[in-house]
Amino acid sequence: MQTNTIHITNDGSNTLFSETFGETYHSIFGAKAESEHIFIQSALRKWTEQQESETNKPIRILEFGFGTGLNAFLTAKQTNQKIEYVTIEKFPIEKDIWSNLNFCEQSTDNKTLFRKLHKAKWGEKTTITPTFFIEKHQCDFLNFNFLPNNFDIVYFDAFSPEKQPELWTEDLFQKIFISMKKNGILTTYCAKGIVRRTMQKVGFKVERIPGPIGGKREILRAKKQPIKQ
Repeated sequence: MQTNTIHITNDGSNTLFSETFGETYHSIFGAKAESEHIFIQSALRKWTEQQESETNKPIRILEFGFGTGLNAFLTAKQTNQKIEYVTIEKFPIEKDIWSNLNFCEQSTDNKTLFRKLHKAKWGEKTTITPTFFIEKHQCDFLNFNFLPNNFDIVYFDAFSPEKQPELWTEDLFQKIFISMKKNGILTTYCAKGIVRRTMQKVGFKVERIPGPIGGKREILRAKKQPIKQ
């Protein structure tokens, strides 16, 4: 079992420090600001903007690292879109930790939403709101069953390549690439050259884009381009 301690980041929101990996779950410069910028703005809203016409199909999102639940929480608040959210976590945090995180800003509705996300049963698709459905998998990322052409968006929020090098490999990114739909978008906080080149090697078109204000200077956004005939 991991040992985690709660810390305050520069924007006032919480992060956790993992004693196991010696690293925080979110940026110390601002947990909420980081998640909003990298995953909501740079992935979810970017994907929505590129759609040429409205569709009734739900947006399918795969998250690597449920962690504190912050990414899922911010995504679930996007009430104008129907979202099916699949998330993987090998080491779920304990209730005495997640129940003390301060992401909900004293809002009863937000607290209820956050609690529902954490209480959702593992391995089952759960309705959280009329537009948000979550399916949590407690397993190693490497053991997840990747189905082809399955996801529109991937939030890649694993611990760093220095801490979990086995999760930043060509083999795993190849599986992710195959599991994504045409024009699907992946974002991650890590902008290391070796990560960018690995993504490019499996077929992604990768760009460096500005990171969150006060945090990382750059992040990566990768796109699954349709294969030219």
